[in-house]
Amino acid sequence: MQKDQRHILIVANTTWNIYNFRLNVLRLFIDKGFKVSILAPVDEYVRYQDSFREVEHIALQHLDRDSINPVKDFRLFLELLGVYRKLKPDLILHYTVKPNIYGGLAARVLNLRSIAVVTGLGYPFIHGGFARMATKILYKFSNRFHKRVIFENRDDLSLFIEHRLINATQGVSIKGCGVDTNFYLPVDQVKNNGSVTFTFIGRLLYDKGIREFVDAAHLVKSKNPKVKFWLIGQIDENNPSAIRKSDLVDWVRDPDIYYLGSKEDVRPFIAQSDCIVLPSYREAIARSLTEAMSMAKPVIGTDTAGVREAIDDHENGYLVKVKDAVSLAEAMNDFIGLSEEQRLEMGRKGRQKVQDEFDDQKIALQIWDIVNKILGDQR
Repeated sequence: MQKDQRHILIVANTTWNIYNFRLNVLRLFIDKGFKVSILAPVDEYVRYQDSFREVEHIALQHLDRDSINPVKDFRLFLELLGVYRKLKPDLILHYTVKPNIYGGLAARVLNLRSIAVVTGLGYPFIHGGFARMATKILYKFSNRFHKRVIFENRDDLSLFIEHRLINATQGVSIKGCGVDTNFYLPVDQVKNNGSVTFTFIGRLLYDKGIREFVDAAHLVKSKNPKVKFWLIGQIDENNPSAIRKSDLVDWVRDPDIYYLGSKEDVRPFIAQSDCIVLPSYREAIARSLTEAMSMAKPVIGTDTAGVREAIDDHENGYLVKVKDAVSLAEAMNDFIGLSEEQRLEMGRKGRQKVQDEFDDQKIALQIWDIVNKILGDQR
C-alpha cells in the first residue's frame, strides 16, 4: 500500500451480500485510489475476487447471523476487534445487523472511524418479541459510535429517529444498493397468445409474501385459467422466516404454480414475464422489483417500507395491502385488464424512475460523498 493511500474495510454477514449488492461501491473506492479489504464469512460468492484481484478478502469465522447466543456474539466482537487492531483502516463500512452492532463497538474501542449501513430491519422488527427488543437496545447503544448511519429507505430512517435509536443528525437515507441499468436492460416483450405471466422472484421466505402470492394465484386462476404464475428462488434455511419444505413440495405439485428453482441470472425470466410481484412485509429497497423496473416491466408490491419508495401506484405498478391475498389478486386482475400500450407505458415509467433514482453508480457516489466528508479528503 502506498504511504498516503487510504484504506477502507468493508464488513458484511455474507460474501453473497458483497457479490450481489456491494460491487458498485467496491469498484468506486478502487477507482478513487483506496486500498479495499473485505471482511465476511466465505461462501461460494468469494469468486468476486476473480474480478477484484487487488482486494484482500479476510474470512470472518464467528458470525452467526441468526443466533441470539451472547457467547457467540462476544466471540464475534473479539474477532472483529482483533482484525480491526491488525489492519487499522482509515474507515470501516459496516453492512447488516451484527457487523453494524458489534463492529461499531469494536471500532469505538480502537478509536477507528466507522459507518453503519442498515440494509433492512428484517425478521426481529417484523415479528417483534424478545429479538426485536434486544436488537433495538443493541442498536441504540452501538449507533452512537458510528460517524453516520445510512439507511436504504426513508421509512427505516424515520423509525430509528422515532424510537430514538439514533441521533437525527447521524442518519441519512439512500435508495437501496442500486441497480445496474446497463445490465438490466429492456428487451422486446415475448408474445404469449393473450396469456399473462406473473412472476415472484426472491428468497423463499414467508416474510417475502410468498404465501400471499400463491393464495392470490388461486383466486385469479379461478377466473382467468390462461394466466401463469411463476415462482423463482431458493430456501434460505438459516432464516427463521424460511418456508417449510413441505409447502414447497405442495407448490411444485400445484397446477396453478410453476416453480422454476433458483436462477443465477433472472433476466431471461423477467423478460418473459408480464409483471413481477413481491408482496413482502418489509424491505430495504425491493431489489427484484427495481431490477424488473430497469427492464421496463410493471411491478406489484406491498404498501410497506422499501417497496412504496419504488412503486408509484398505478403509474409504474400497483401497491397492495400487506398480508392480503385478496388485495393482491385485485391488483393482478386490474393488470390483466390493461391494454398492451398501458402495460408498456407502465414499464417505460418504471425504467425512467430507476435511471433517475436507483442507478447503482448514483448510489455508490452518494456513499462516496459520505465517506469523503468523514475522512476530510477533498482530493
